[in-house]
Amino acid sequence: MLRDITLGQYYPVDSVLHRMDPRTKLFGTMVFIISLFVADSIGAYLVATLFLAMAIRLSHVPFKFMVRGLKAIIFLLLISVSFNLFLTPGEVVFKLWFLKVTKEGLMTAGFMGVRLIYLVVGSSVMTLTTTPNELTDGLEKSLGFLKKIGLPVHEVSMMMSIALRFIPILVEETDKIMKAQMARGADFESGNIIQRAKNMIPLLVPLFISAFRRATDLAMAMEARCYRGGEGRTKMKPLHYAKRDGVTYLVYVFYLAVIVVLRILI
Repeated sequence: MLRDITLGQYYPVDSVLHRMDPRTKLFGTMVFIISLFVADSIGAYLVATLFLAMAIRLSHVPFKFMVRGLKAIIFLLLISVSFNLFLTPGEVVFKLWFLKVTKEGLMTAGFMGVRLIYLVVGSSVMTLTTTPNELTDGLEKSLGFLKKIGLPVHEVSMMMSIALRFIPILVEETDKIMKAQMARGADFESGNIIQRAKNMIPLLVPLFISAFRRATDLAMAMEARCYRGGEGRTKMKPLHYAKRDGVTYLVYVFYLAVIVVLRILI
């Protein structure tokens, strides 16, 4: 399951989304997330499905690779769907002992499950098609207006991109530690959920040590390259909007408008 986490990874292929400005992809991800919380009908989610399918198609990232990240949220998905399924009041469809399944609960649980899945896949589309450097530059440019109130935008963007980039690195490190401990007789598979959780505790100490070591190495590497923050720094590859970015912004506006209209009318 650890190897199935795709959030924070970059998939190097040549596609329209890979060549797009990172600010456009960041804005599109934000629009897509907002639309998922605005949508409240089957028609709206069908439009969101079409929009997401188009983005996946344009990214040229294999669909099987993209949905691999869903394995990591199966437990969270089951909990969210179960709570909404059995705890939502309304018209009872059927009753099993003290558990009641309502018509409203079925709708809410279905929408919640689709929403969580689309949130993960939609976010993965952005990270899989955007390098860490592009993501940092895009965040810095997008949040540049916050400099007027004294917020260190460059430093915040750098921290966010480094944290996102460290997700697959730490996942890989965890997998190596697990294999090393399993070779020495550790058992992470047997027992119930609570027992398995307890078995994972010995992983935390070496994982934290490895994380701090990597953080120290990164800090020393940045200092060796005379990194002193974003003030006065120039870009090797300055960001420039292309014609395709303007067209994409129009698509975003049209998509969000359709979702809002469907929410009002349905």
